[in-house]
Amino acid sequence: MRKWTIPSALLVLCLLFVLPDQGRKLHANAEASEELVDPPKVEEKIGAVPNGLSTDSDALDKIRFLSLTDKEILGEGDDAKLEIQIKLDKEKKILSIRDRGIGMTKEDLIKNLGTIAKSGTSAFVEKMQASGDFNLIGQFGVGFYSVYLVADYVEVISKHNDDKQYVWESKADGAFAVSEDTWNESLGRGTEIRLHLRDEAGEYLEESKLKELVKKYSQFINFPIFIWSTKESDVEVPADEDESSDEEESSESSSSEEGEDEDSEKGDDEDAEKKPKTKTVKETTSEWELLNDVKAIWLRNPKEVTDDEYAKFYQSLAKDFGEEKPLAWSHFTAEGDVEFKAVLFVPPKAPHDLYESYYNANKSNLKLYVRRVFISDEFDELLPKYLNFLMGLVDSDTLPLNVSREMLQQHSSLKTIKKKLIRKALDMIRKIADEDPDESNDKEKKEVDKSGDDDEKKGQYTKFWNEFGKSIKLGIVEDATNRNRLAKLLRFESTKSDGKLTSLDQYISRMRSGQKDIFYITGTNKEQLEKSPFLERLKKKNYEVIFFTDPVDEYLMQYLMDYEDKKFQNVSKEGLKLGKDSKDKELKESFKELTKWWKGALASDNVDDVKISNRLADTPCVVVTSKYGWSANMERIMQSQTLSDANKQAYMRGKRVLEINPRHPIIKELRERVVTNPEDESVRQTAQLIYQTALMESGFTLSDPKDFASRIYSSVKSSLNINPDATVEEEDDVEEVETETDSKEAAATPEAEAEKDDADSKPSFDKDEL
Repeated sequence: MRKWTIPSALLVLCLLFVLPDQGRKLHANAEASEELVDPPKVEEKIGAVPNGLSTDSDALDKIRFLSLTDKEILGEGDDAKLEIQIKLDKEKKILSIRDRGIGMTKEDLIKNLGTIAKSGTSAFVEKMQASGDFNLIGQFGVGFYSVYLVADYVEVISKHNDDKQYVWESKADGAFAVSEDTWNESLGRGTEIRLHLRDEAGEYLEESKLKELVKKYSQFINFPIFIWSTKESDVEVPADEDESSDEEESSESSSSEEGEDEDSEKGDDEDAEKKPKTKTVKETTSEWELLNDVKAIWLRNPKEVTDDEYAKFYQSLAKDFGEEKPLAWSHFTAEGDVEFKAVLFVPPKAPHDLYESYYNANKSNLKLYVRRVFISDEFDELLPKYLNFLMGLVDSDTLPLNVSREMLQQHSSLKTIKKKLIRKALDMIRKIADEDPDESNDKEKKEVDKSGDDDEKKGQYTKFWNEFGKSIKLGIVEDATNRNRLAKLLRFESTKSDGKLTSLDQYISRMRSGQKDIFYITGTNKEQLEKSPFLERLKKKNYEVIFFTDPVDEYLMQYLMDYEDKKFQNVSKEGLKLGKDSKDKELKESFKELTKWWKGALASDNVDDVKISNRLADTPCVVVTSKYGWSANMERIMQSQTLSDANKQAYMRGKRVLEINPRHPIIKELRERVVTNPEDESVRQTAQLIYQTALMESGFTLSDPKDFASRIYSSVKSSLNINPDATVEEEDDVEEVETETDSKEAAATPEAEAEKDDADSKPSFDKDEL
């Protein structure tokens, strides 16, 4: 069997044990069968609380409520302090938790705790020992059972104002006893639970462990939670007499050995000896230490909470103690069928791994509380994935605790909470834009300047967009219900935004009269798109075009089909309408022979058609795709995917259409030559080269770069009057001769150096010596 442990949430619920008041009864049936049933399970992170039990804070709330009409009910001195105390006895292995709440009478102990012990404690523990499954806690429906996971004997001491002090005690055997308490210290009022811990549960006798659990799960309980903390410190104390006498003797002997010339220093030594001798020792002190010093600001009126308090609360919540404040926050209370309080924050910076494994990882920065008791921070059902960058918490009195995670996820209240949270989150983000002077129109800017708006809000939405803009785009893809609300939050650059971000509403306000579509183009970067041939005619006609340069924009525009009754039109695809030209029919007729010939010449390149273009001004031709197929940019993105399948991608590629500029001299000359001699091979080669050039300029990748390069070189030969049949001069076959450089390199090899060293080591003789 595995080592005895207990889920942290359950232990804290045990620490803050729910002690019932007089009017609340447990719904467990004392005469119920000992057989185990299979109600919902409870997971480790959820915790379990009995339906008829209330927390320590509930017991304290009850006595505080009664004191409003009867002040004497609280008593005097320590009894009037509404608090919770935790104390450890490591030698006896006892963990004690005490409150100064309303307490229980003898009858309450029998009816409530007695019923628990009788109805299935032993059966619960037996099954726990057999299976070791903590999820069984939910099957018994009572969180009080969790004490027997760490304790083999439990005492509950309680004192109610209307009764004497009694002790309820029980082991994990289904039996219990209630007797008048004549041996323990008087509680005055309230309840104390003592857990006699098992040997395997020794970690819960560590002060640091209990501090960690209380701070995590009960940090925002209304009433103060104290722990009896033991600390060691260095203290100066008087030295022992034996030690001081030894020091005096040693000082006397040393002084006698010194000469008479040091008599003047003896006086100073005698004065120093008169001072008491001290030493440093370790002293153990104990005192009550407050654990939940962070106040639950979401329980207060938002009008009463200052900006600094919100900033400090965010730092505590996010563990982010930098100087930057959150970009925005929303503090609200939801009322109706589901009541809850929530605080949401927009962090100043995005985490570095925000979009890593976006669809595989369950990331959530939203903490779930129920009646100020922490439940879980792993509920990604509270907010959709695209809002997982938000920090905050939700505190609900409606959600039940005593159910499994699976049931809680399907709870109708949770769905209502999620819906309201999304709406409030989007309103909070929209407010950042509304309060940003840079987001205002010209008329609004003047009003803002007159009102003297705070400069801190200037540029805030741009900062938000740079950090979390991709999340808004993903929201448009994923959340059809809020798609229009999210579209209002979109920001982008355009041909008229002067390098600044603009919105769809601002774009529509600048649209030309009669313009029905919102024009956009996708690509790798703004600089490249500004030079795109697709924009030539649009710029001349003073149309504004949106630049989408993020890879996710291609997916975005597949879902964002329209906005405010305006359709979106990719200017690199078919369907672009810029008004009718009176000469369109004449042009089509005059270039009919060329378009028909060119379509046949490009049959092997999968070109669907050749048409007269209405989007070109200075470029001879471009290649566009069908309205619902992939654009050139989308093809590039899909080809770069690690696990892309070329065969499947072929079905999604849009049909390519070559659009020609009938006013361009190259196209005019090509038409004349085709009319004169459609079988001319040089004309065919020129047409093929023009198409490949247009393909590259339109953003596509050439399937055969070598063929394109060959055509370019052939064109260069023609322009230089070089014979097309001219070949590259062959290199003469020459025997390789060792050069002087090669000789020097050979001489510098390690072998050559070694031979030189050997030669130097031989004895040498001078002629005179001989």
